[in-house]
Amino acid sequence: MLCKTAGVNTPPRDHDLVLFGATGFVGELIAAYLADNAPADLRVGLAGRSREKLGKVRSRLPVAARGWSVIEADTEHPDSLAALAAGTRVLFTTVGPYARYGLPVVEACARAGTHYGDLTGEVSFVRDAIDRFHDLATTTGARIVHACGYDSVPSDLAVLLLHRAAQADGAGGLTEVQLVATVKGGISGGTLESMRSAIDGMRSDPALRALAADPYSLSPDRAAEPSTRQPADLGWIGRSDDGLRTAPFIMAAANTRIVRRSNALQGWAYGRNLQYGEVMGTGRGPAGAVVAGATAVGLRAFGAAMSISATRKALDRVLPAPGTGPSEAVRRAGWFRSRVTASTEGGRRYQAVAAGPGDPGYAATAVMAGETALSLALDGDRLPTAAGSLTPATALGDVLVERLRAAGHTYEVTPLT
Repeated sequence: MLCKTAGVNTPPRDHDLVLFGATGFVGELIAAYLADNAPADLRVGLAGRSREKLGKVRSRLPVAARGWSVIEADTEHPDSLAALAAGTRVLFTTVGPYARYGLPVVEACARAGTHYGDLTGEVSFVRDAIDRFHDLATTTGARIVHACGYDSVPSDLAVLLLHRAAQADGAGGLTEVQLVATVKGGISGGTLESMRSAIDGMRSDPALRALAADPYSLSPDRAAEPSTRQPADLGWIGRSDDGLRTAPFIMAAANTRIVRRSNALQGWAYGRNLQYGEVMGTGRGPAGAVVAGATAVGLRAFGAAMSISATRKALDRVLPAPGTGPSEAVRRAGWFRSRVTASTEGGRRYQAVAAGPGDPGYAATAVMAGETALSLALDGDRLPTAAGSLTPATALGDVLVERLRAAGHTYEVTPLT
């Protein structure tokens, strides 16, 4: 199912990498990471609607960024996006909600043959981008890579590594796979704005509700998907195989569909009967059970409150506003750990761990996004020869795993039986 790169010749570009949305909360974090980690000769640009604001961001970055370009571009002005995409080999965007602002950026990159990355966890946006621009990007050789942060890099790469381990051992395809996420971190106004946008869309459009309910909604060939029943995204409380109490994981709805798309894009290499689910670990014993129950009830109550205008207004007065997020102290104190267990057709069991320091949605995401962008800009000859609408596993695979390990993140697989 993977589409090979077309090998289209493109004229020289002014930049190797441009970060679009650099004045946003997460955008500036990614820019700082790139300033600390990009090679000195990499031609980097910072893009956004205001040259003045971009200049202020650049002045706050490490000294390596002083020579970076600042570029004005606006999602409401297609000509500016076309020029932006045509002027760089790689464009990474943090401009969201992506359902509202992202499609023109994808189109500009697909037309220009420019590699693209984003941080979306919005399933409807990814589906739209696939339907509208996958074929065009395949023709021009552009890699369109969605979900390059905590949505959905740890999930996608961990399952890829489990598949590789089972394949090497001749253990057959993966069958039952479950990720248990434990995290410490905060939330930003931008993330909440994306949630509001998704809730509004599903409330007003039955097609979006149906898309959200379909476990194979991002498949490249929906009719060819197996009839295997998938775990519910918002189940109830439970317990993992190692005794950890679990609750629904808010990011499962996006992550699980990215993983299933990765499987299908590779010809269902992980297994035709793959059952993949994600939950959140809340602790052990009675205390863990109480937290799990409170989390499950709280998620449903929050979704309901965000769907009602009166309660949403009340929440908006206390929740972070767009452009704001966790403090530096909170970001530094955070961490994430995803433990993923898998059974195989041959009766073997494996465990993968994806983990790292820093608030998962911000500090750790800046690392994932930065290394994704650097992979696209620097490692083209080592990446899978694929183009079109891709996932982190199918576009970057082992290259991103290696980069994240070098950046201090853990990606490891061990046999259990």
